[in-house]
Order: sequence, then structure tokens, then C-alpha cells
Amino acid sequence: MYNLQKIKQEFQIWRLICGRFICLDLTHAFCSCLLIYNFRIFERRYGSRKFASFLLCSWVFSALFDTLLVEALHYACDVKVDVLPSGLLAPVFALFVPFYCSIPRVQVTRVLGQFAITNKSLVYLMGLQLFTSSFFMWIIALSGLTSGMLYHNNVFKMQHVIFIPDWVARCGSYTLEPLFSTDEPTLESAVGMGATLDIQRQQRMDRLDQQLLLSQLPHMRRNTQQQGGLLNWNRFFPSLRQRWNANHQADPRSAQNTPANPPQEVSEEQVARLMEMGFSRVDALEALRASNNDVNVATNFLLQR
Repeated sequence: MYNLQKIKQEFQIWRLICGRFICLDLTHAFCSCLLIYNFRIFERRYGSRKFASFLLCSWVFSALFDTLLVEALHYACDVKVDVLPSGLLAPVFALFVPFYCSIPRVQVTRVLGQFAITNKSLVYLMGLQLFTSSFFMWIIALSGLTSGMLYHNNVFKMQHVIFIPDWVARCGSYTLEPLFSTDEPTLESAVGMGATLDIQRQQRMDRLDQQLLLSQLPHMRRNTQQQGGLLNWNRFFPSLRQRWNANHQADPRSAQNTPANPPQEVSEEQVARLMEMGFSRVDALEALRASNNDVNVATNFLLQR
């Protein structure tokens, strides 16, 4: 157990290490695994070494903040806290800082016409579930968020003080990567989970489009290197545009109300969201035009470049 009193009085340092790695509650383990799965985008964005350095720094500094918060609570409110929730919880809460600052907010739908549901709502709800699962979880959450903000803003040059050395990263790559890497599936997974035949056909067409785009990706990259580094997004989204035109031709009301060649107007807000994720303005504009201003589709294929 993550017993701070035994760590402080009896110098049981092994409790500090084990108590912050081993999760003793099933709910904490389940919510933490789901959140780590959703935060996997940061490893692709930062790189494995920088991502591991972020986790290490937040783990170390959150342990210090845990002790400070418990002592402040004892002297200010005369509340003595002996045991805190155990597990890899503080780095999980620390990852909410780059998630809030770096990932764009895209509205998906509305509930009761007032409450907006975005692509980040489920992650926040899962974090709220983890936050309310234990009485003293707020101490872990506050220390994790504080350490995440300090590292994200590089306060006191934290990114240069605590980091994973290159030789450790190389050793981890040689030893751990073969254990966790897997081959791509050779058999196509089951398609057609929709409730109707039309939805099943649409899902099958989406899967075929994705396979076609992924098969064209190496060839497009070679052409990009030869032509100066810009992707031809008109060739990247042929099926999506054809399907959009076919749907509008099949609907007579939309055909009457839609001009023959509708202009591709790109929202500057959507361009800014893609640029916040690290993409150039040219690629963001081309991807949004080619995907008919669908931010999710544009982001998906920009990440797969």
C-alpha cells in the first residue's frame, strides 16, 4: 500500500516505488488502462524517448507533491492522511495537460440541444470517473496535474533536468520493442456490424477506401520527395469525392439547392486546429478541401503520412 507515514517514519522506500506502480483497485486499473490507450497519440507525436521522459518526470515530481499536499492538509485542516490510492495514477492525470493544450476540440453532436459532445468528452468522463473513485484521489490528481503543467511549460528547465538518456532509450528499443511489436493481421477482420444493409455496405466501402489509401501511401511519399514535399491530396481522396458527388446526384432536392461546382470553403478555425497538431498550413488546407471540410478524415490521413 502507498502508506506515506511508513515511508516517512520507517523509511520504507520500497513502498514509495511499489505503491506508485502496482494498482490494488480494479476500477483504478481499468480506468487507467483506458486513459493510457487514449493518450497513446502523444508517444507518436513526441517520440518514445520524450514520452517516457514526461512519464518519469511527472512520476518523480508528483511523489514530492503528494507529500507536500498531505502535510499541508494536516497542518491547515488537522486531517491526517496515511494511505493514498496506489498505482500509476499521477502520470495518467499529468497527461491531461498536453491533452487539453494540444489536441483540438471537434464537436461531434449535442445532447438536449445545449450540451456539446466533442471528440474529447469520453476521455474527460473517464478521468472524472477515476477522480471520483476514491476519497483521497484528488491529492493524486492535483499532484499529477501540477507536475504535468510544470513539465509541459518547462518550468525550472525540467525537461533538461529529468529525462531518459539516449543509451537507455536504445537499450529499451532493442530489448522491449521485439516483445511488444506484432505483425499486421493477414486476414481481414469482420465487416458489416451496422444495423441495416445500407450501413453495412457503407462500412465495407469505407474499409476498402482505407486499404486503397494505405496501399497508395508509399508511392505518394516517393512522389512527394521528388516533387518538393507536397502531397497531391486530389489523388489521395478520389473515392470520397466520388461518393459525395454520387450522394448529391441521387438526392434531387440537394441537386436543386447545390450548385454544379460548389466552392470548397475551408474554415480558418479548422485550419488552426490542424496547425496546432503540428501540420503545415498548406497540408491542412489541401486535406480539408479534399475531405470536404471533414476535420476527422483530414486529421486521420495527415497522421498517416
